[in-house]
Amino acid sequence: MKKRIKLKGRIKTYIQFCIYLGILLVVIDIAVFLIDFRAGLLLLGFTVFYLIITLSLYFCNKPILMNELISFATQYGQIQKKLLREMDLPYALLDDDGRVIWTNLAFEEVVHQPKGYSKSITSLFPAVTRDRLPDDKGVDEAQYELEYEGSEYVAKFRKISLREMAENSDIIDAADYNGYLIAVYLYDETALHIAVQEVDDQSLAVGMVYLDNYEEALESVEEVRRSLLIALIDRKVNKYISGYDGICKKLEKDKYLVILRKKAIAQLQESRFDLLEDVKTVNIGNEMAVTISIGVGLDGLTYAQNYEFARNAIDLALGRGGDQAVIKTPESVTYYGGKSQQVEKNTRVKARVKAHALREIITSKDLVLVMGHRMPDVDSFGAAVGIYRIAQTLGRKAHIVLNDVTPAITPMVDLFRGSADYEEDMIITNQTAIEAANGNCVLVVVDVNKPSITECPDLLRFCKSVVVLDHHRAGTETIENATLSYVEPYASSACEMVSEILQYTYDNIKIRAEEADCMYSGIMIDTNNFMTKTGVRTFEAAAFLRRNGADVTRVRKLFREDALEYKARADAVSQAEIYKQCFAISICTADELPSPTVIGAQAANELLNIRGIKASFVLTDYQGKIYISARSIDEVNVQIIMERMGGGGHMSTAACQMEGVGIIEAIGVLKRTIDSMLESEEIG
Repeated sequence: MKKRIKLKGRIKTYIQFCIYLGILLVVIDIAVFLIDFRAGLLLLGFTVFYLIITLSLYFCNKPILMNELISFATQYGQIQKKLLREMDLPYALLDDDGRVIWTNLAFEEVVHQPKGYSKSITSLFPAVTRDRLPDDKGVDEAQYELEYEGSEYVAKFRKISLREMAENSDIIDAADYNGYLIAVYLYDETALHIAVQEVDDQSLAVGMVYLDNYEEALESVEEVRRSLLIALIDRKVNKYISGYDGICKKLEKDKYLVILRKKAIAQLQESRFDLLEDVKTVNIGNEMAVTISIGVGLDGLTYAQNYEFARNAIDLALGRGGDQAVIKTPESVTYYGGKSQQVEKNTRVKARVKAHALREIITSKDLVLVMGHRMPDVDSFGAAVGIYRIAQTLGRKAHIVLNDVTPAITPMVDLFRGSADYEEDMIITNQTAIEAANGNCVLVVVDVNKPSITECPDLLRFCKSVVVLDHHRAGTETIENATLSYVEPYASSACEMVSEILQYTYDNIKIRAEEADCMYSGIMIDTNNFMTKTGVRTFEAAAFLRRNGADVTRVRKLFREDALEYKARADAVSQAEIYKQCFAISICTADELPSPTVIGAQAANELLNIRGIKASFVLTDYQGKIYISARSIDEVNVQIIMERMGGGGHMSTAACQMEGVGIIEAIGVLKRTIDSMLESEEIG
């Protein structure tokens, strides 16, 4: 049925005004009749004449008036259509299914489609599916960033209700108008993005370059040639930085401040900071290659914040053993390099300074709590025993926080439990430690610097004074606001560090035989019987413990294995898969044993005895998690592999834990990680 166009609003009132005036005259005529009959007759004649003329004009001129209105609206609409058609802003109309029903010239030029294109908007912009468009469920507008043929656009979609359009019209009635259209606007922001990117590329980044082994390298060359070595290193660093249009200023004999553009940092990342390897080529007879550490701060709100980021980054680089670059931003920390072995420091000055600082902290407190990491090993417990002895010697009450005694440390714990020489509360649980913690208490964390894997992470919040003693490379997650932090990645074990500190904390300090056995065991286990990460200071620490009663035979008896453990380790070694001809990957299936992860770590060490193996990985499924023990000798940095998988450790000894995956899936993740890092040359 064809609908008639109905008038409404002011124009309807204007056209009908004459009729309303005629009705008013009729009412007035009645009133006049009541006053004067002759006057009423005269007015009646005038009223009849007026109504005849008015009604004639209304019914005769209404079609003409409607035609004129429609003609005007048509012309006005044509002007609007032409303006929209020629508008510089790309504009299109879609139906409620997302199909294009009208486009202007600018839109057609963008999408390179002719007039009359009537396919779905998804065919032009695959990212814009029907469910992302405005609908009749309350979503009236939507906005997305799109890329089309190399240009970047912001596309705005707006729902246009046909009923609302009709209601805003002064001519048509909206009663039977339903449905909606979708208006599309494309804003070309390519130039804006290019300008923003250019500004971002030109923003300043702050960097710091430290020589890791400055003193050691100078000592390895003749005295008359030392100045030449320094000059060559300075020239190498300055030339490299100036090649990226940067500024390099030497602050101290082994420290440089670097200012670069952010764009240059991106180029350095692409080259994976080849300055790290370039500096090692400086050789004028020095027996030891020079290595450097680089810390870069980016994307800070101010230059001062970038400088602070750079300082944090260089601390991380040094804490991880040097010979690497670290980039720190507000959101992330990125590592590059770290392929060389850490250089052992022959001087004990730092150990002496830290020992004196630790003594001051302990003597200022009434209570000392000592804790290691979850699932404690021999090194963790041995170091805790060493700190316990320091506290006892200084006359302070001390407790070792140990919630679960693992089979790996049971023989050592049994040396103290039930002994008349030690208090019953020497070892306490997490809950007891939290209850004992107060404002006059110091917490000493040993063999770990990640708060999430400490024996009792909550204890870090209850103790205001925290000391960290660790030999693992620092990662992104660290214990913050520590009163004293002594992290030395070159040390073989935490027990080695504590043994050195013991010698400087108190003159002629005496430790008992069982305590010496514990610390000696920690060094022996972490160095794999003095074969891994063993330096001069390692043997000096072992000699100190030996003089204080450590017995090698007694220690060996403590850690003898039973037949099942030996068979499980042998089985893991025998079933190893040789991947890429140099990576050994195996599974430890020691489910019936109390400490299968320890067996897995031992198997990983055994696999390194196979000729041609650069790194070994043993996976253990234990308590719903997959534990991966990674080991290497000197060619592959297993730490960065494990960090990529969410773990950490040392260059030659590292591990990680995976949840929510099976053993086969975990092996697949490990292999893909190795492939990716080989391809990017992060590992050799």
